[in-house]
Amino acid sequence: MEKSLTAPLSVAIVEDEDGTRAWLAASVVAHPELRLAGEYAAGREALAGLAQHAPDVLLVDLGLQDISGLEIIAFVAARYPDCNILVVSIFGDEEHVLPALEAGARGFLLKGTLTRDITLDIRELSNGGSPLSPIIARQVLKRLRPAADVDVAGAAGGSADAADTLTSREVEILRMIARGFSYAETAELLKISVQTVHTHLKRIYRKLAVHSKTEAVFEADQRKLL
Repeated sequence: MEKSLTAPLSVAIVEDEDGTRAWLAASVVAHPELRLAGEYAAGREALAGLAQHAPDVLLVDLGLQDISGLEIIAFVAARYPDCNILVVSIFGDEEHVLPALEAGARGFLLKGTLTRDITLDIRELSNGGSPLSPIIARQVLKRLRPAADVDVAGAAGGSADAADTLTSREVEILRMIARGFSYAETAELLKISVQTVHTHLKRIYRKLAVHSKTEAVFEADQRKLL
């Protein structure tokens, strides 16, 4: 859901911690391509406000004082399917991460690992990416492994060694994604454009027969490319 400079991305924030909410709001306000559409300190307040308008991006905490952030995620995902939902939370365990992603969140960042401008993650999310803290990415991969309880060696051999068709650049990009780098960071480190990163990823998805970067990293790991 990309927008031009004349139509900034609208961002709403649901966060009950005053300091964190103020920091997130200040980051959004300071970015020329973003517009702060609303700040909510409580879950029910957020539900009432979000029922009136749809933001392009929603930043939401899970540990709210009145209701669970999961309820807000489910509400927004059902009502506004084009809204990109990014969880910003202290909870990084499987019991919180997986339900949030299943409810409709498209990214998940841990508060303790926020070491860069949150607006970079917002832009990545709106450009089709899925910002995940490295610890969260490992949680997702760990969860996927039991579901892939198949003869991996046989599957890899039966696909005409599709893994071997990945170029060195594609493998390099996958390794960086697996380490938790965003598309923008990967592009900067490799001295290529973000669009080129997206192009490589699309080719990787096709070659590995997957549909997301998490699946791509998992499949590549199973084929011992990483």
